[in-house]
Parts: sequence; structure tokens; C-alpha cells
Amino acid sequence: MQRREFIKGMAGAGLVGATGAAIAQSNEFPEIHWRLASSFPKSLDTIYVAAEQLSSRVAALTNGKFTIRVFAGGELVPGLQVLDAVENATVECGHSAGYYYVGKNMAFAFDTAVPFGLSARQQNAWMYNGGGLQLLRDLYKTHNIIQFPGGNTGAQMGGWFRHEIHSLADLKGLKMRIPGVGGKIMARLGVVPQTLAGSEIYPALETGAIDAAEWVGPYDDERLGFQKIAKNYYYPGWWEGGPQLSFMVNLKKWQELPEQYRQAFEVAAAEANLKMLAAYDAVNPPALMRLVQEGVKLHAFPKDVMLKARQESWALYEEESARNPVFKTIYAQWRVFLQSELQWFKVCEEPYENFMCYVK
Repeated sequence: MQRREFIKGMAGAGLVGATGAAIAQSNEFPEIHWRLASSFPKSLDTIYVAAEQLSSRVAALTNGKFTIRVFAGGELVPGLQVLDAVENATVECGHSAGYYYVGKNMAFAFDTAVPFGLSARQQNAWMYNGGGLQLLRDLYKTHNIIQFPGGNTGAQMGGWFRHEIHSLADLKGLKMRIPGVGGKIMARLGVVPQTLAGSEIYPALETGAIDAAEWVGPYDDERLGFQKIAKNYYYPGWWEGGPQLSFMVNLKKWQELPEQYRQAFEVAAAEANLKMLAAYDAVNPPALMRLVQEGVKLHAFPKDVMLKARQESWALYEEESARNPVFKTIYAQWRVFLQSELQWFKVCEEPYENFMCYVK
């Protein structure tokens, strides 16, 4: 059975159970113990827990013979060095975000999110059925890694601002915590982007070292307390319409696994991918209500900001394509898929959502 076919059928509990039983009943498979380095702290429970879910499911499906011990960001390696640790086999696997590594190649952003890109559902469609997984694996293979979708937050918020943004002009000179490709686009709009770890954002806002900051969404943002300092909460986070996290596995270690262990890992990763998005969709609505009750003001980004940001995003992608063959290959196929998805969502998904949201 091909692994892709196996994943497509993982939703059937009988198939997953049969796989686990087949492995559990065999005495021929070795005991294997791996370590997983996460980029995330335990306090980010909706993200960090995905790695623990992977670990527990792999152990269950292999009768405890294949175990993966999870380490939070910074316990084994710094959170932004997970890819390097997996590539060098310092650890066998990791849980991180591809766009943390755009300094190596901007094409890694497609493994997570790029501005004005795919939604969470569309990202899953592209990865599992639209050719995205193989395109990204070709890139990861150059770093001795194979990767698997490992969670998604859904569309993120646009961040916390000390002062209201009425137009594009209000962004000029504003110091904002926003890393990655989103930061590159904001820089084109006049913002001074800052790259700060999650633990550094609150004190930077509190002291005035930065004027604004983006993080994730209501649930995670509330936990970090940004509402105590900046009351203006903007949407949408156009730079992260459906950001995916990934499980990264050292390719040599992966190839050494028995086939049944590999299938168990793929099933567990797919489950963790699904469960993270479900968790965020459940916890964000009540968190947003609590924030509003605390006096947080919700704002949509002004239209001129959105239009200019999209224009600069497409310009950046064309510029990067001209100098980066890997980016060009992925971008060309990704954009065709994006346009196709948008046509479908415009016909059916969007009208349904709009009716449900706005018609009383």
C-alpha cells in the first residue's frame, strides 16, 4: 500500500486500528527511541501539544516500541534552530514552522504561509492533494529532511497597535514586531519590522520599544496579555491566512524505520494536523469575546493598506522568482492552485459564510 493512499484512508478508525493491531501483534519490530525538538514553549498549549499528540499516537500504534520524547523550545536547541538540529541529526525529528528558515531559502515560507496566500483548508488541499507536499519535500531533501503537515492555526489576527491605523500613511515609521515575509512586506509599506521571540513581545510593548505586535490570535494573544497594553486589535493577518506547522524528520533516520513505523508516524502527524486547527476554531471565539469585554477595540485594516500590501506581495514574489529557481518552481504551481481554489470558494463557500454571518 502506498503511504499517500494510507493517509487518505486514515479517517477510517478501522484502518488505523488494524494498523496498530498488526504492529502490536508482531514481535519482530525493534524498540526505537527518538527525540523531538519543538520550536514552541509548553505555555503555547494549542501548538506545543501537537508534538505530544504525535508522540502518544505513535507509541499507541506500535505497542510502545516506537517512542518519541518531546522537548519544548530551548530545552535541547533554540526554538529557531530546530531545522538545523534535525538536518544534522542532533535530534531525529522536530516540530517547527518552515517560514522560520526563509533566511536559508525564501521558498520555505510556502510550507507555512505567505502573505495573501492559502487558507488553512486550502493549504491542506494543496499539501495533500495539490502537489505541495512533494514540491516542499524536494526542498527539504536538500537539507536531509522529510516533512509532514503538523498543525494549522487558521487565519491569524493582524496584531495589537497602540494607536489606530486610519490609512497607509499611519504605518510610516511604526515599529512593529513582525518577522519573516510579512515583515518584508510591512517594510515596503513604511513599517520598521522587528523580530522578537514571544517572551520578548510584552516587555517591548510595555516600554514603548515597539508600537505594535502580531502574534497568533485571540486565545494565544490573551494568554500573553497584550490587551493590557495595546487596545487596538486589527484583522485580518493577511500575511498568515492559514499558517501550517510541520513535523521535520531526519531523512536518514526516516529511511531506517520499519515501514509500519513510518505509516504510524504519518497517521499520527495527520491527526495532529487536524486536531490543532479544530482546537483553535474552538478556543478563539470565546477568547475574542473576553477580550472585547475587557475593552479591546476591533478594527479591520484600512482598504488602502490591504490593497498596497497585496500589490507589494505579488511584486516580491516575482522578484524572488527571478533570482531563486526553487522559489520560482514552487510559486508558479502554488499560484495556479490558489487561483483555482479562490474561484471555487467564491462560488460556494464564501456566499454560504456571508449569509450565515450577516443575514439575520
